[in-house]
Amino acid sequence: MASSPPSLSSFLFLTLALILISISPAFSTPRRALDNHQDQLMKTGFKVTLNHIDSGESFTKSERLYRAVKRSNARLQKFNEMVSTANQPELTTTVYAGPGAYFMNFSIGTPPNSYSALMDTGSDLIWTQCQPCLECVPQSDPFFDPKKSSSFSNVSCTSKYCLDLLPYSNCNPFYGCVYIYEYGSGITSGFLGTETFTFEKVKVPKVTFGCGLFNLGFDNGTEGLIGLGRGPLSLISQLREPQFSYCLTSYGDAKPSTLLIGSQRAAAGPNKTTPLLQNPFIPTFYYLSLEGITIGSTRLPVNKTTFQINPDGSGGVILDSGTTITYLDFNAYLLVREQFIKQVKLPVVDVFNVTGLDLCFKLPPNPASVVIPKLIFHFTGADVDLPTENYFLGNSSIFIPGLGVTCLAIEPSFGFSIYGNVQQQNYMVLYDLSKNTVSFTPTQCDKY
Repeated sequence: MASSPPSLSSFLFLTLALILISISPAFSTPRRALDNHQDQLMKTGFKVTLNHIDSGESFTKSERLYRAVKRSNARLQKFNEMVSTANQPELTTTVYAGPGAYFMNFSIGTPPNSYSALMDTGSDLIWTQCQPCLECVPQSDPFFDPKKSSSFSNVSCTSKYCLDLLPYSNCNPFYGCVYIYEYGSGITSGFLGTETFTFEKVKVPKVTFGCGLFNLGFDNGTEGLIGLGRGPLSLISQLREPQFSYCLTSYGDAKPSTLLIGSQRAAAGPNKTTPLLQNPFIPTFYYLSLEGITIGSTRLPVNKTTFQINPDGSGGVILDSGTTITYLDFNAYLLVREQFIKQVKLPVVDVFNVTGLDLCFKLPPNPASVVIPKLIFHFTGADVDLPTENYFLGNSSIFIPGLGVTCLAIEPSFGFSIYGNVQQQNYMVLYDLSKNTVSFTPTQCDKY
């Protein structure tokens, strides 16, 4: 990413202004209020199938691991940039996030066209690649063409979404609100519109989204992103829906996962509920109240202020579906690392160039004899005792095939922490924004 986003934004806006004026405009009709159909649909809710970002590719397990950690590191870097500038008054953006890890299928327009996009609780904007595409990522589906949909409308430059809620926006005489939105390893730029989205037969009209004309830095096959954050542009906020949940299958599992929006089915198993916190400087993120960590039978001597949100907006623990592994504040990570080395009692090996992970152990000839100590995250009101496969990476086991090692799926960070999606796998994760809580219920997600 460029080190000076405002300069990049100015360049892209100038480019967009020159090019968009010279091409045929999309037709524009006024935006109307959400209709009764949408209000009715949210009484019943709907379900969406999720697929892992690399599930359709022929990568080895270690290659998938390395790619996942690389994506997470890029996301962490962007989050760090956000936190370091969060208390500057000229920055009113709600979020910048990195690429997510799970695809969700949906359709756009009338008649509907099928697409897939990354599900991301760490960002707000909904977007897809659109015609006339000027710089786009290769994808298997045709780019969405708003001129061929009878339900498309441009968003005006006076809309609250354009004026108040976008990090960088401008006005184009033909296309209305022109935007730029930056991610951990990519950037999308285009114009805002409203359109009918269909999620597995459920139609949601008048969704505000970005038609991306410049989309740079994303993996091939990335057709867009569905933001599920707290900000007003997210799908959850636009639907005025206080509840949603997802159930992510095991890392490396080819079986699809599930996202539920609206009416919830109860998940069997012990329910662990903890408050969701908010950071006034970065309102999109979902924050957890982490009070401590236990490894084996040892409660780590972590300072009680380590995971708190600081007055300047730094610190805290972000609950994120788009970051693969968990990142802990550096001082807490050192305690975790030291305790695992002490209790696992296997040789530590350096395979960072293959796995991207800091702490890996050399396995004996009989890996089944290895005993991994338990890991418990102590959230306010909820002690989450993770299965071993949720913190030592592998497929059906805790081991990485072909390397003869097993690696901890936790890395250090500075200033704040992230609770990643590997730690959330095979849990029903229920967000209740009316109560400001999140619940973790152990669930066999491939059968949910």
